[in-house]
Amino acid sequence: MKKILLTGCKGQLGRAVRKEYGDEVSFILTDFADDGEVRALDITDMEAVLGMVRSGKPDVIINCAAMTNVDGCETDFETAFRVNALGPRNLAIASMEVGAKVIHISTDYVFPGTDPEPLMESARPDPISAYGRSKLWGEDYVRQFSDRWFILRTAWLYGDGKNFVRTMLKLSESHDEISVVDDQFGSPTSADELARVIHRLEPTHLYGVYHATCEGSVSWAVFAEEIFRQFGRTTKVRHVSSREYKRMNPASADRPPFSILDNAMLRMQGMEPMSDWKDAFATWVAKEKADINR
Repeated sequence: MKKILLTGCKGQLGRAVRKEYGDEVSFILTDFADDGEVRALDITDMEAVLGMVRSGKPDVIINCAAMTNVDGCETDFETAFRVNALGPRNLAIASMEVGAKVIHISTDYVFPGTDPEPLMESARPDPISAYGRSKLWGEDYVRQFSDRWFILRTAWLYGDGKNFVRTMLKLSESHDEISVVDDQFGSPTSADELARVIHRLEPTHLYGVYHATCEGSVSWAVFAEEIFRQFGRTTKVRHVSSREYKRMNPASADRPPFSILDNAMLRMQGMEPMSDWKDAFATWVAKEKADINR
């Protein structure tokens, strides 16, 4: 049976990957803390990573671990660099000892977001935030130290975990109106959809950089309105500019105005397209409601 070392297995993508594969593979489940089923692994610790990989001998390493707090990366770039750059480097180096493939998850934030047109994988990265810079270093290290790698850039991810959707729902419990930026655009992407792409690519030798987001795009403000509509919340969304939001939250990091990616490589490799963001979100909401009513 194929063996997959999964880092960040407790996060929203890690959970989705586990559900997507089911019992098809043998997982080595790792996260920052040990809870019995999950083994503790600090991916920034080279010796710990080497020890885990040498003992487990995985066929594939799927790296879902990351520091995704964009504002936190600005104030603590050293930690961001360790987790988002040195961690992937360590996993890539270790993969070569056992001949494992590496699937590394990256982000739209490696781009400046100045182009309103969807960006193909060949577009030149130029991050404007500490988070984006740390993730771009991680990409570069995976390329440098592994010879069998997939890098999947995604955006606006939501699933079973902390994300924009749950933040909006939490705020709606105590606010009649919420201010949300309306001049930043992207593609809300279901972790379940991304997990399916990982599952399809992983057995192949079609290595390289892939963009993997749900189809279509929307502003954060309109996405928030769709969240409230789908969940039957009456909270109003006040549309504000990024400049106005920055005045209200001066510590917030700069975000790309346009985070729209073109899944060109998936299309050119003949892969099934990812769902439209509205359809994927409606599917996810239906599952959430079913779980609540169980």
